Amino acid sequence: MLLRWVIAALMGSLAMSAAAQARDWPTRPVTMIVPFAAGGPTDVVGRILAGRLSEILKQQIVVVNVGGAGGMTGAERVAQARPDGYEVLLGTVGTQAYSQTLYKNPLYSATKDFAPVVLIAEQPLVLVVRKGLPATTLKEFAAYVKANAAKLSFGSGGAGSSTHLGCVLLNSTLGVNVQHVPYRGSAPALQDLIAGRIDYMCDAVSTELAPIKAGSVKAIAVLAGQRSAVLPDVPTVREEGFAGFDANNWIGLFFPHRTPEPIVHRLHDAAVEAMRTPALRQRMAAIGTDLVAADRTSSSYLQRFVASQIKKWATPIKESGISVD
Repeated sequence: MLLRWVIAALMGSLAMSAAAQARDWPTRPVTMIVPFAAGGPTDVVGRILAGRLSEILKQQIVVVNVGGAGGMTGAERVAQARPDGYEVLLGTVGTQAYSQTLYKNPLYSATKDFAPVVLIAEQPLVLVVRKGLPATTLKEFAAYVKANAAKLSFGSGGAGSSTHLGCVLLNSTLGVNVQHVPYRGSAPALQDLIAGRIDYMCDAVSTELAPIKAGSVKAIAVLAGQRSAVLPDVPTVREEGFAGFDANNWIGLFFPHRTPEPIVHRLHDAAVEAMRTPALRQRMAAIGTDLVAADRTSSSYLQRFVASQIKKWATPIKESGISVD
């Protein structure tokens, strides 16, 4: 009886200690893992968000880029981290949805190995081509690619990333098979597109906005249901005759599974506060990133959303025939 009482008291003491630590969180800097190279669309959003979160939480949010395997390398690091609130993943449609079907042996379960915190934003993708490619509309692009598919290539920020699967879906819709050239992030892929070493990309508007305006690349179509506010003259794929086509990147925050709920709630509330900040909203809008509506910011919504996205993308990935070992 005495032993049972001691064990119960010890467990109660540990629980109270954990609760106290959760209430005090964070007491030191928090690492935000961005699972792609610096300078890419996810990284830009992460750095903007980290700055405001640091102010709200009164502890530095340190952005660390861990690229590889379409973002799975960085995501796996968080999945395996101690669930104490000091490593958080800036996950995307690529790390949390595509990966679960695209890879024969995913490094983690997107629905079981993470504690969803909050959905942050959506980034419409835009089809951009090298400056010398002789097409200015989607119909002209489709005709050119069909006639020259064997000698063309498209780039992405890595196998399994939104930049990869966006173009896979587009190629499948157009009925073409073009060589894929994966990079460690969107930034180096963009450099090669500008240099003419690859022919096209399906990249986030936030990454491509400056080179489009500078004339370094040509924007053909936005791969979403509505035009981008920062690229109002670029038509959508749907406007060009492909009804229902949609290839957005989305971004959210995820802790490791078993992270104490008070910590999840604290970061959730801080992130929602950050998203309401006028200066942050203006910065996100300026790079073509749409913060999600308030009714989509609960942790339970993100949990359901991830499951629905895995299901949504499983079909086109399987139908495309692509698979990564």
